[in-house]
Amino acid sequence: MKNNFKPAQALCFFGKGLFLFPNKTGGRFLAVFVVFCGLLLSAEKSRAQKTNSVSGKVTDATDGTAVPGATVLIYAKASEQSLASALSDENGVFRLNGMEPGIYRLRVSYVGYAPFLLNDVALNKDEPEKRVGTIKMSPDQNNLAEVTVTAEKPTLEFGADMITYNVGNSVLAEGSTATDILKNVPMVEVDIDGNASISGKRSTRIFIDGKPSDYMSSNIADLLNVLPSDAIEKIEVMTNPPVKYSGDGEGVINIVLKKGFKIGFTGNVGVTAGLQGNMNTNANASYKAKTWSMNGGLAYRENLGRRLGTVFRENFFPDTTFYYDQHNTSRTWSNGGNARVGFDWDITPAQNLRISSNYNMGGGNTRSQNDFGYLNEARVQTRLRNQMNESASNSSNFVASADYSIEDKTSGEKFSAGLNVNTNDNDADRTFERRFAYPANLSPSLQQNSNATANNGINATADYDRPVRDKKDRLELGAQYNFRKNNNDLQVENFDFAGNRYLINPRLTNQFLYRENILAAYASYNFRENGWSVKTGVRSELTNVKFDLSGGDQYNVRPYLSVFPNLSVNRFFRKRYNIGATYSVRINRPRENTLNPQIDNSDSLNITYGNPLLVPAYTHQTDVSFGMFGQKWSFTPRIAYSTARGVIERYRQVRSNGISESTYQNIGMNNNFSLILVGNYRPTKTISTNGHFSLINSDYVSALNQSLNRNGLSLRGSLGFSMQLPFKTAFEGNLNYANNVNAQGRARGSVTSSFAARKVFMKNRLHARIWVSDPFGQRSNEFFNEGLNFRSQSFSESNTNNITFSLGYRFTRVAKQPSIPPPAVK
Repeated sequence: MKNNFKPAQALCFFGKGLFLFPNKTGGRFLAVFVVFCGLLLSAEKSRAQKTNSVSGKVTDATDGTAVPGATVLIYAKASEQSLASALSDENGVFRLNGMEPGIYRLRVSYVGYAPFLLNDVALNKDEPEKRVGTIKMSPDQNNLAEVTVTAEKPTLEFGADMITYNVGNSVLAEGSTATDILKNVPMVEVDIDGNASISGKRSTRIFIDGKPSDYMSSNIADLLNVLPSDAIEKIEVMTNPPVKYSGDGEGVINIVLKKGFKIGFTGNVGVTAGLQGNMNTNANASYKAKTWSMNGGLAYRENLGRRLGTVFRENFFPDTTFYYDQHNTSRTWSNGGNARVGFDWDITPAQNLRISSNYNMGGGNTRSQNDFGYLNEARVQTRLRNQMNESASNSSNFVASADYSIEDKTSGEKFSAGLNVNTNDNDADRTFERRFAYPANLSPSLQQNSNATANNGINATADYDRPVRDKKDRLELGAQYNFRKNNNDLQVENFDFAGNRYLINPRLTNQFLYRENILAAYASYNFRENGWSVKTGVRSELTNVKFDLSGGDQYNVRPYLSVFPNLSVNRFFRKRYNIGATYSVRINRPRENTLNPQIDNSDSLNITYGNPLLVPAYTHQTDVSFGMFGQKWSFTPRIAYSTARGVIERYRQVRSNGISESTYQNIGMNNNFSLILVGNYRPTKTISTNGHFSLINSDYVSALNQSLNRNGLSLRGSLGFSMQLPFKTAFEGNLNYANNVNAQGRARGSVTSSFAARKVFMKNRLHARIWVSDPFGQRSNEFFNEGLNFRSQSFSESNTNNITFSLGYRFTRVAKQPSIPPPAVK
């Protein structure tokens, strides 16, 4: 029966789901979306009649078993743009049809394996089918073969429970930051403060090179905003992280930095500037000899941010109702720098040592103004207070790591050990001046806060894995130790107008000391047979946490043991279908930011503080996915369910004096049911698109407060589009939307978008780029919150609409390597 499935039509169809929650930007989004769909549907009609084909088989180099679902790309000999693609079937066999006679290059890739590059594949009229034989892929060692490194990776690679986004394909790959790249990754949402999360997950951990980034910085968003995109190789989105990773967080985003380089000397320099006052510069270089390599990079950036917001709160009590009307404006200037250096040494063919260090620093200042209006039951303003705020901050982070590995090439056994040491500091000074405009006879107040935060951490790992059962399966064992120390010293002073001096406020001044030790061990077994892949494992973590306050309060949490089972089953069949199921248990530990009871009264009508009585929350999560693949498309619907007890979320209540207090609570149980659609489509060799759509139903059950017993729908969606144009020009566009429910309300964002074009000159050495972000309007967010005695609605807007220009230059002195001939045909 003829297959009438139209991937472009399907992508456009499920993209319409983004309009289930329309807002004022919906019309603009629709206009752009219609243009995208028109381009896809028109491109789908173009077909070429060609005759030659290329075929082969992909296997695991260690045990010889087939590798199903591997991506095979073919390139013209002197081109960086792939001409066609195919996926290996359940037996590892692939075929590329419709090729013209000529000389080509092949690139084979799959999640968890090092890419395989094959040069000089000759097609001619006398041999319609070219057989390249068996291609043996080795486990990923973060090193490419030295044959070719100019070949383009597929932008997206799909695994059973992981999506890999290869940064090199993006127009933003140079002259941007990690935050910019994350905004374009399917299933990843970046909020207005730069915090990244995975769609459908309540908590997400950010890892860098497999190590938790919260051990590297007191503010992860600031770290991502200074990490240059030039240093990033790929981003891995793990919806079911393997037991090798920490059990904390329902999902993991792992940012993999570049490590494999060409033999010789290579590098690049670039500068970027935007109309909103942002700029950054970067320089990267590497030198690789036969057995060792060095690489390093420098980056500097400046940003100018503006934000405005309004908050309207209704407070209702048995005897009265009154209102607060609040208007805010702020202007923030920030800067930051990053320096990194790495050394890689192949001690012997079986041993490797890698040493790296990273240092970044940043600072900034903010000026803001808040106007607070007090309205009585008749909504008549009775008081008006003005607050002027000034703040200045600076931070520094240093990370040093060493990794050693030894491998027996005959048996496939491998042992690796790693050590990571980090320290970071953050100092912030803030001043708040409050005066009443009406009535004018009320006393003013002046307050200044000095906050010094220091973090220190150690992360040590030891891992062992070996092939078993005639090298068909794999056994992995490992142990890890994590130590963290946090020192948060807050001093608050109030100005005594009578004595004309500042006096320490003992109620708000405090020092919070936090220490955490986690000892972990894991074991996993990977089974593969006849198209089946089963990964099962278990991880245990012994956690010991202590924290205390300078006021005398001490909290010694009893050490607790957590066990995290993990199971993933995957079946590849009929050459284009994949079905998978996963189950895992995860934990959300309360850490210093949620435990610290220090009071923040920078907004005296809405104070916040942590809760030292929090306990860990455990989540059981499972999902079932069904993947469909073609030579030019893939589509993966997924159904996920999770249930969590003791969920940690921010909880807000209003006192009888009208002051809102916000803290963290174990609010109760939360059940999530999600439908997630992820797909990509490549109608021609020059056009590629991807899409993501999530619909999540959340149900909260709480004994803490009856207003928390609620349910609602969350919607998240994204569309990505890229096109290779004539004259070495590339275009890329992305659209994102999010509308999320929480225990006390909803957060609704606007459609965010970015469009970029890049042109290369001088044999790909010089590149110029223009990047337009949010051309349809500034990024805005609306928040709705309610409790037993209040309802609140807030709106914020920031200056995200911008036009940015970049210029970069690549330099290369590469030693020529002999081409590897194609494997002999069996």
